[in-house]
Amino acid sequence: MTRFLLVFILGFLLTACQPVAVDETEFVPKKLTELRVGTLYGPQIYMTSGQGDSGFDYDMAVLFAEYLNVPLKMVPYTNNAELYEALKKNHIDIIAAGMTETPARREQFRLGPPLYRVNQVLVYREGMPVPKDISDLKGKITVIADSAFVETLTQLQKHYPTLVWDQITDKDSEELLAMIANKEIDYTIADSSSVQINRRYLPDLRLGPVLEEKLNIVWLLPPNRSDQLMSQLLAFWHQEKRAGTLDHLNEKYFGHVKRFDYVDTRAFIRAIETVLPRYRHLFEKYAGNLDWRKLAATSYQESHWNPNARSATGVRGMMMLTQPTAKEIGITNRLDAEESIRGGAAYLNDMINRLPESIPESQRMWFALASYNIGYAHVEDARKLAESMELNPNAWRDLKKVLPLLQKRKYYQKTRYGYARGSEAVHYVDSIRRYYDTLVWMDNQSKQHPDDDSSDLEEEQPTLPAGTLSPDQPK
Repeated sequence: MTRFLLVFILGFLLTACQPVAVDETEFVPKKLTELRVGTLYGPQIYMTSGQGDSGFDYDMAVLFAEYLNVPLKMVPYTNNAELYEALKKNHIDIIAAGMTETPARREQFRLGPPLYRVNQVLVYREGMPVPKDISDLKGKITVIADSAFVETLTQLQKHYPTLVWDQITDKDSEELLAMIANKEIDYTIADSSSVQINRRYLPDLRLGPVLEEKLNIVWLLPPNRSDQLMSQLLAFWHQEKRAGTLDHLNEKYFGHVKRFDYVDTRAFIRAIETVLPRYRHLFEKYAGNLDWRKLAATSYQESHWNPNARSATGVRGMMMLTQPTAKEIGITNRLDAEESIRGGAAYLNDMINRLPESIPESQRMWFALASYNIGYAHVEDARKLAESMELNPNAWRDLKKVLPLLQKRKYYQKTRYGYARGSEAVHYVDSIRRYYDTLVWMDNQSKQHPDDDSSDLEEEQPTLPAGTLSPDQPK
């Protein structure tokens, strides 16, 4: 019996000294074959347009994928909850969606280094009483569920017990801002960068009190098994920080954000008198089948007839061509006014020729301009959507009702090419139409003055006051 006990004890001690067998396979990081980035649509996050893909998070994701030497796969989701679930289930590797650093997110995820900073602000519309603080509201606050704004309000409620708010799950931040402008809701909370960008399209938005200051925008990584990816992200961040990439992107997307400028008729008339004479012969020379005044109006909308103009997304010149488009149509210097006008005219004519023959000649230009702005594929999505709603996909008056729906999740998730800033395209086309009407009016007026060298053009439209519709425009 004693001998048996000694053997048992010895065996137990030897077993205890052995390392515990653990299946470590799930902890061994797999080498990435592609970088799967979960994101949300938004002009400062990720969006596609006729000028290509853009967004602060998107640009950084492109660079990070290049750093890792793997292809990039952007995976847009419709809300935060879906993003979180996708990261949890390993459907994506990282979340890059303009997310602010919050206590709740620090508990759930690993946070990357800061990309830029924003303030959380209360947003209201022009004409409402100016709120002095969160307790001085004359209406209801509406915010997105599962957002950082809910955390902020929860903390504020400790100091303002009567503070209440509505949470919604079927809208995104841009939709809420549009609802503010359209008087559908009273207040919302948004990041300052988002409001500044959207005020260009929704000028009635007003910034109220700042609720949280200087919040870091960060990427989110899984809490477990992300050591290697986090190490690579930190090394990449330090490299790009030293290279000035973060400062460059900050300036690119936020440095010159201004309130959207509606057509200033007087300023435009002055430009016709002082700037247009230098370039009119070029618009006439390269317009081809286009009315040169439509080409000139498009150029003014794009660049205000500035040969050195440059946008946040890198498009340049009189017609604001992208590098790939310029290369495709044989333009070597986008800053040369003549080359840019020649290229823009060729590109617009190509857009017109690509359109279905069912679109009337009088309206083809407006469809082409929308394609010039957000891309031909998105316009085709809108036409199909119009048809499904029993609207006329060949009439601009119906398409301009549908294009803004491409910004609403309920509609864009059913389309082939997804989200697009359709309301911007509508405003873009309508602005060009107003510029065109003014040019027609000015051109006709010049024929009354025999000393005007530009009065030799055949009249194509009756004399119109600025801002009215020309005969070929749908009512």
